[in-house]
Amino acid sequence: MSPDESKRLMTVSRNVLLLAFACVSLCPVLPAQASDAAPESGVVAYEDFGAVGDGVHDDLPAIVRTHEHANANDMAVASNPNATYHLGRTALTAVIMTDTDWSTSRFIIDDTDVDDHKRTLFEVRSRLRPEKLTIETLKRDQKHLDLAIDTDCYVTVTNKNTKRYIRRGNNQNSGTSQRDSFILHRDGRITGDIDWNYDKIDRVAAFPIDQERLFLRGGIFTTTANRMKQDVGYNYWQRNILITRSNTEVDGIVHHVVGETATGHPYSGFINVKECANVTLRNCFATAHKTYRTIGAAGKPVSMGSYDYSANGVVNFTMINCRMENITDRSRWGVIGTNFCKNIVLENCVLNRMDTHMGVSGRYEIRGCTLGYMGLNAIGRGLLTVENSTLHGRSLINFRDDYGSTWNGDIIIRDCQWIPNSGKKCDPHLFNLRNDGTHDFGYRCFMPRTIKINGLHVDDSNHSDAYEGIHLFSDPGGNSQSNAAFPYAWCQSVKIENLTAASGKPIRVSPNPHLAESVEVTFIDAAQ
Repeated sequence: MSPDESKRLMTVSRNVLLLAFACVSLCPVLPAQASDAAPESGVVAYEDFGAVGDGVHDDLPAIVRTHEHANANDMAVASNPNATYHLGRTALTAVIMTDTDWSTSRFIIDDTDVDDHKRTLFEVRSRLRPEKLTIETLKRDQKHLDLAIDTDCYVTVTNKNTKRYIRRGNNQNSGTSQRDSFILHRDGRITGDIDWNYDKIDRVAAFPIDQERLFLRGGIFTTTANRMKQDVGYNYWQRNILITRSNTEVDGIVHHVVGETATGHPYSGFINVKECANVTLRNCFATAHKTYRTIGAAGKPVSMGSYDYSANGVVNFTMINCRMENITDRSRWGVIGTNFCKNIVLENCVLNRMDTHMGVSGRYEIRGCTLGYMGLNAIGRGLLTVENSTLHGRSLINFRDDYGSTWNGDIIIRDCQWIPNSGKKCDPHLFNLRNDGTHDFGYRCFMPRTIKINGLHVDDSNHSDAYEGIHLFSDPGGNSQSNAAFPYAWCQSVKIENLTAASGKPIRVSPNPHLAESVEVTFIDAAQ
């Protein structure tokens, strides 16, 4: 493409954005910090503030100045679709407060030599200032607060003296402070079920939710991976896109990772959504990172890896049509991890794993998805629904034993296919869990209360010679939970309709005879 054609394409892009984003914010604006002359149009480009876009010149300072000007003047940002911007090694963060269209622009992130590996490259941030709220107590599942506020807020409360999620195993720890995040509406309604009781609250943080949705579109990012060497523990990198603004949608970001070597340390999510509400990732492409090894907290070797997507403390987190390649490549780490989230929905996604570490509550929905060799993981409470999906994990659902294999709620499986262990030989069980009742996780642990299966085909054709059929549950450990120090509540009932196995062998409950006798399993005749 000639320079004239490139210039004309960028002008068209600006005019389209001008029509789409032409609105005046009622929020107070920030003072302009860029010294460059302001563009006359309603859309600003990185080239207006000195970006070169040749893939060599460090464009990050110009990008930072561009967003400073756009934030101060409530202008959209449009990059040159033919440019390649190099983001350099300098510890700078471009703060995004307005709609941004990266189109087909390319961005180079070279992490082989940086000033500060914990400095994020972009932060999508609200211009609204935090609210001061006083909340003295909360009860589990409380639906309303008698507070008068001017706008809906994302709220986080903490009780630092009570510890939850006391992890077990080689990555053991002493837990994290009890916390809850939720949406407090102007009329006092609460969205995001309160998980814990609070007789005392040490910290309340409230952030107004922007009424207008902010859009971050396009962009093809390539990270040359770090080669950090640290034999013990983790040293997470942050050279990423951080989203802390509620009501944000990311559409079409592509992220590639190249240059991984024998050494390296993990990233905390190239798209890292943190402490906000109502965030959607749509049509994004991620790359699974290489798995490395380190020494964990118990002094033993453990695997470690990077998440390309990360969500922490998010209320209403949605992923639609997000994809990756090589979902059964066992040398690659799981592509997404979450903590403390409420109401997670995945729709039409292709990922090698979906994981919830320190809990998800409310709705946890997997619809029309394909999940790879690391499968579907769950810890938390509420209703977990998996429908019209294909899963390749060793189990249909893995309830993480390092957090007690707890799911305090119900499970619905509908019209799904499961290919155990990605088709490799195994003796499968649908639900993997382990809790022998000897560890205090900071909460009572539960197997799913009820499970309903209506339409599931299991391709268990590749199995051992001694295989006698699918188990619903693995052995949780121990002969009985009645005398356990920290009793594990077993499943109450399983209702099964239209569950088929390629092997033709029968469905069994569990290799643990006490669990097999305890749970009520009902097979429903589809003709009834």
